[in-house]
Order: sequence, then C-alpha cells, then structure tokens
Amino acid sequence: MAAQDGAALPGGAIGSVLARSHGLILERHLEAASPANLVLWSLRGLAVLDTRFNAELREDGILLLGEDRVLATASLAPLIRPGTAFEQGNAVAVTLEAFYNAAWRASPQLREAGAERMLASGFEELFNHLDPYSRYMTPEDARRARERRVGQSGLGLRVAVQRGALVIDAVTRDGPAALAGIRTGDRLLAVDGRPLGPREPGLAARLLEGPEGSEVRLTVMRAGRRRSFTLVRELVVPETVSVERGNDILFVRLSGFSAMTDRRLTQVLRDGFAEGVPRGVVLDLRGNRGGLLSQAVAVADAFLAEGEVMRTEGRHPEANRRYFAGGQDLAEGRPVVVLVDGRTASSAEIVAAALAETGRAAVVGSATMGKGLIQIVAPLPNGADILVTWSRIVAVSGWPIQGLGVLPALCTSLGPEVMAQGLAALRQGEAPMGRVLARQRAARAPVLASEIAALRNACPPAEGRDDDQVAARALIETPAAYARAVRGP
Repeated sequence: MAAQDGAALPGGAIGSVLARSHGLILERHLEAASPANLVLWSLRGLAVLDTRFNAELREDGILLLGEDRVLATASLAPLIRPGTAFEQGNAVAVTLEAFYNAAWRASPQLREAGAERMLASGFEELFNHLDPYSRYMTPEDARRARERRVGQSGLGLRVAVQRGALVIDAVTRDGPAALAGIRTGDRLLAVDGRPLGPREPGLAARLLEGPEGSEVRLTVMRAGRRRSFTLVRELVVPETVSVERGNDILFVRLSGFSAMTDRRLTQVLRDGFAEGVPRGVVLDLRGNRGGLLSQAVAVADAFLAEGEVMRTEGRHPEANRRYFAGGQDLAEGRPVVVLVDGRTASSAEIVAAALAETGRAAVVGSATMGKGLIQIVAPLPNGADILVTWSRIVAVSGWPIQGLGVLPALCTSLGPEVMAQGLAALRQGEAPMGRVLARQRAARAPVLASEIAALRNACPPAEGRDDDQVAARALIETPAAYARAVRGP
C-alpha cells in the first residue's frame, strides 16, 4: 500500500473509549483473553473496511501490513507487562490508537467510512473471537437501546399504513395517547399542524418523537369527524402482559420483561383470582426474547414462595451469584403450565427453568433458544455502550442454559401424534422426556456440541402452535398427568 498524505485520525474520545472498553473486557469477560490478542483481533477488523490491510502477531511484536509494506509495528512488552486489567486495557488502547492512526492516514476507504465505523468494525471482529452476544453499540444505537430497556419518551402509540392511510395501529395502556382518548383505528391526519399522507410513515414517526415533557398536537379522523388532541410526551413502558380466561383457566402471556412486567403480572393474577379461583394458570412465554434479568427473577418469584430460582457463574467474583424466591405464590398452589417454543430466550428461559426445576410448573412446547449468557452494559466516553458477556446462567441443578436451552416435559414440536403419546404416557405415570431431562440436568459447562445437538433433537425448537394450548389444558384437566409432568426426570 503506497503511503498517502491523509489527515490524522480526528481527535476526541477514541483513546479513552478504547481504554475503558478493553479494560472492562480484560477484567470481566467470561473467557480470559490476552491484551495482545485483543489488539490483533481489533486490527483485523480494519480489513472489513479496506481489504488491503492485514495484521500479524509475531514473537517480537505486532505488525500492521498494507498491500506491499509494513505500515506500523508495536512491541509486545507493554502488552505482557503485569498490571491490573485497566492498566493492561490502557496499554491496549495506546497500541491500538497508534495503529488506527497509521491505518487512517494510509486508507481513503477508512477515512470515508469514518472513525466510528472503524471502531465498530474492530469490536465486531474482536467479539467474533469471544462470544456471540458481546457487542459495541454506536452512540445512536445505544440511545435507542436505553429507551427500550426503561421505556420510551413518547406518546404510547404506534402508527402504521393501512388501506392507504396512516392509522393509529396500537395504543399503550395508560399512556398519554390512551388517557387522551386516542383509539386504535383513528386515522392520523397531522402532527402539530403538519399534514401527513400514507407515504410518509417515517416523517410521522419523527414528528411524533420528542423530549419527555414536551407537547404535541395530533389531528385524527374518527367516524368521519376530525378531532384534535394535545398530548404531553412521557416515559412509556411497553406493555408486556396480557390475559384472558377460558375453560376456567387463566391464560397469561408475557411478550417480554420490561421494568413493569412483574407489577402487571401481579395485578392480572390477583384480579384473575379475585374473579374466582381458576383451575390453573397457563404462562405463555412463546416468542418471548427476554429482557431485564431482575424481572425474570421477580416473575418466577410470583409463583414461588421460597427456594432457589437461578445462579450465575463467571470469571469475575461479582459474576457468581445465587437468586432466591421470597415472595408469595400468587397462583395459590393451582397447577401452572409454561408454554415455550424455539424463540423463547434469555429471561424467559430463566423463568421456565426455575418453575420446572422447583416442581412448580410443567413445561410444554419445544426446546428453547438457549441464550444463557449475561452481558454487563457500560457507557463509554463517546456516548456509545459496550456489552460484555461476563457470566452464564445456570439452572438450580447446575446445567447451563447457553446452547442447551430449556427442554419441555411434554413435547409438541414433533407433531400431534407424538404429543398425544406423551400425554398418554404422563397419564400412566411415565415421563416421555424423562431420560433426556435427566441428561440435561447432569450436564455442566462447557457442554460438547454433540451432546447439545442430541438433547435438543429430542424435541427440536419450533414456532409455537395451537397444540400447545391444547396440551396445557389437557394437563391442567388431568391431575395425574400434571403431577407426573412437574415431578421431573
């Protein structure tokens, strides 16, 4: 690569971003990595933006290679010097920043991509060597993620194009839009006097967004009549709990785990039991991709009066924790069936595993996703966030959720005939998934890929189906089958 007179890397927070992030990785990541490898992996991210780059680790140092020459070198001495994780992280930062400056000057493609993209590419390649869930989030992505974790500063509504018009597609319960009287199906005509058409959903979304506490005026059409509403934007936590009652069974669906999930679950359970004690409760976690870890423990706690819920294990001392229930069984001892599918993940898997292992619920469905790693989220000086996997989720009996997922006591993903055979076996006191569940509970990290595949193939992950509810109802209506399903292996 011929030398070029490109400008130097723009100043700013890049050095402090690298020092903070790599210090955190060295201190807390689930798997130990050397400072030299962090530099090498990050440098290989440059090749994604300019294929003429390459990096090599040699006995005497690290080399950044161009098309036809060595662009920069660095000694290994600072990277192998003993010190705290953050002292070593600072050494990684100093080394990387020098390399990035050399690459920036030499590559028009890199300068065109920008410093933020260069940073992100380096982290992507680094985390490709560590685990599938650690990641670097750009300042914009980090802002959006923070809003999703704690709610949104907004109006509590969603707009969609329907039948050639911009329509209010969803309204969050108790949000500003709902309290003002806006309804789903209202046609959105204007925001703050700005007319909107069906080809402008993006513009509508931008006009509806704004800082918490600010006002916005919406003009809608309902039943042929124009109506105006003035709303104040506020923190709107997405609704994650819904409930219905049928055949004297309470069906509770959790779509995620937000900051209010446990309170809403408590409310619907108390209201449901106040109307008359049901025969049982079906907790539907199908398609639930997870959310706040603390909420997973709180949701499990709603069905458990005592006992261990889960454990976490990691390299850092603070990653090793045990979580216990200490509340009240809001289902009052009635049968509980948890529905899961191949999309059930993370916090939802924690709940399913906890209720199954404590004998409080029967799990029905298919193998779940198997996301059992926990990330710590740390803000960076440039407004970005870094998510570093620092612990694994371990069920009460000691097996890791990562890779394995949660396996049901009654499998529905192999078709109606196999499900019917499973129900018949449970009625006769036999456990159709007993041997598989026993093998799963004996597993310990790291689990061989062949063992993971064998266990999951016993009830392959699949999308939820109507047979899931049929099976749940059958278990609740057949005490002997339910008792065998919750007994475990």
